Amino acid sequence: MAKKSNTQESLALAFEILKRIPKSHQVTAKELHQQLQHIGIERDLRTIQRNLEMLCEHFDIIRDERSKPYGYRWNKNSEGMSLPKLSAQEALLLSLAEEYLIKLLPANIAASLDGFFQEAKHKLNPTGNSSKEREWLKKVRVVSETQPLLPPKISTETFNSISEALFHDRLLNIEYYNAKQEQKSVLVMPLGLAQQGQRMYLVCRFDGYDNERSIAVHRVRKATVSSFGFERPKEFKLSQYDADGRFGFGEGELVKLSFSINKQVGRYLFETPLSEDQTIDEYDNKMNVMATVVESKQLKCWLLGFGDNVWNVRLIK
Repeated sequence: MAKKSNTQESLALAFEILKRIPKSHQVTAKELHQQLQHIGIERDLRTIQRNLEMLCEHFDIIRDERSKPYGYRWNKNSEGMSLPKLSAQEALLLSLAEEYLIKLLPANIAASLDGFFQEAKHKLNPTGNSSKEREWLKKVRVVSETQPLLPPKISTETFNSISEALFHDRLLNIEYYNAKQEQKSVLVMPLGLAQQGQRMYLVCRFDGYDNERSIAVHRVRKATVSSFGFERPKEFKLSQYDADGRFGFGEGELVKLSFSINKQVGRYLFETPLSEDQTIDEYDNKMNVMATVVESKQLKCWLLGFGDNVWNVRLIK
């Protein structure tokens, strides 16, 4: 039985290596070693090198021995197991997804897509024929509405554990510190991940409680995936959690907000209203605004940011 298990593991490893050998460019044993580590396959570099030597003998794989480290790729005329040839449009889509969505993908899926991302970069390189698509990446950008901040540092190992527990619905042991710098160690039920600006939050339930909380992922010092699973609460929806203003430090309580604002400053509220029921009364130099919103610290900070340009603020519960 042990021999059969070892054979299956060897075949699985060879298959994962074959999937990651590209046709359009070369990859080194070290790069393959890192890609396999990202999806949880722990083998030493020498094992990967031995597998590559064996695969070169049995498959139409070219090893470039002109310099070290050696590069490997499928023969361009071979059907092989290389990734499907990407169109310029598909390469553009993948490049944008990697830049803006990679943190919202489960870590194991993001790692499995690494070969596609590398293929997309190669497709859009300056020596290729996809100049218009490559230039498009320079023509679009997601910009910040507030003062730009550098993203906080998040441990890759910690994030991978959080992602794994969330993906498989497993309980998670975490060690973190809160805003008061107090150290905590808790068992949580991970329910969602949300990115707000440069910060990422883990929405979870603490063991023994039936309410949800948000923990800044960069404050998690250590995360260990439990072997115990859990059933996600049917009443919980991440979209509703967001709609209730929980990421703006609110409790979901709706209030009727009214205020006066300098007309020049507040004119954009015609284009991007606060709510579906927003109403605006215009005067010579001011506007009176009324809307139903979620009461939160974020709302208060938004109003304070206008300084003397906003007055007569009222919240009716």
